[in-house]
Amino acid sequence: MTHQATAPGEEFAPTTDASEETPVWLITGSSSGLGRALAEHALRRGDRVAVTARDTAAVADLAAAYGHRALALRLDVTDPASVTAAVEASEKEFGRIDVLVNNAGYGYLAAIEEGEDTAVRALYDTNVHGVVTVLKAVLPGMRARRSGRIVNISSFGGLAAFAATGYYHATKFALEGLSESLAAEVAPLGITVTIAEPGGLRTQWAGTSMRQSPIRLADYEATAGARRASTLAVSGRQPGDPARAAAAIATAVDATDPPLRLLLGSDALAGARARQERTRKEIDANASLTRSTDLEQTS
Repeated sequence: MTHQATAPGEEFAPTTDASEETPVWLITGSSSGLGRALAEHALRRGDRVAVTARDTAAVADLAAAYGHRALALRLDVTDPASVTAAVEASEKEFGRIDVLVNNAGYGYLAAIEEGEDTAVRALYDTNVHGVVTVLKAVLPGMRARRSGRIVNISSFGGLAAFAATGYYHATKFALEGLSESLAAEVAPLGITVTIAEPGGLRTQWAGTSMRQSPIRLADYEATAGARRASTLAVSGRQPGDPARAAAAIATAVDATDPPLRLLLGSDALAGARARQERTRKEIDANASLTRSTDLEQTS
C-alpha cells in the first residue's frame, strides 16, 4: 500500500492512479473512540475512508475536512439493510474496499445472574452478529480481488475475563474464535485477518458508551458490584492513547504478513502474559488427570 500524507482539508494529489494505489478503508463505529482515531489516521496519511456511524452527523466533519477521500455513510451493524447499502456505496464511490475494520461495539456491566436477556441479546447483536453481517457484505469483493485486510477489534477482555463484564467477555471470546477460523479460511484467497486486542484506551468505553443492568444482587456486591464501580471510575484515566493505537493498527495493516493478534498497550501485554502463565501452570498441574481420559494410557 502507498500513502501520501496531507493536512486536513488539503486536496489529495496522487502521483499515480488513485484507484490503483490509494488504500480504501471501511470502518464501523467511526463516530468516536478508536474508530474515530483510525479514520483520522488513515485520512491524514492520504488514504480513502468510508467513515460510518449510525448517525452520519457524527462523522460529517470528516467528510467536510477531507473532501472526496472521506465518505460519510450511515451504518448500523444490527441493521443488515444499512450494512448492504453502506458497502455498496463504498464500492461504488471508491471501486473497492481494501481494509475492513469491525470496530463498532460496547460494554455491559452485570454479574452473570444480573444480566437482562434483552440487553444481553442486543450486546451479542452488535458485538458478534453485527461483525458477521459486515463481514458477509465485504468478503465477496475481497474474494473476487484475491486481496484484503480485515481488522476485528476485540479486547484484552477477549483473552481474560473478570467479574461484572462476563457478557462483554463472552462476545469478545466469540469474536476471537470467529476471527481465528476466518483467518484460516481466507488466507489462501489473499485476505488477512488481524485481531486487535486493546487494553484500557482513553475513550468513552467505560464512560457514556457503557451500559449496565439495573439489577443489583447483594450477594455479588463484593465481586461484580465492586468491579462495576472500579470500571466506571477508570473512565478518562485509562493509560492507552487511541491515536497511538490507531497508528499501531495501521502499521500492522501495512505489513507484508500482518499478525493474527495485536495487543495494544502495556497493560494488555502484561495481562496477556500473566494469563498465559496462569493457564500454563494449571495445564501442567493437571497433566496426569488430562491424560487419564485416553483409551490407551500413556505416561
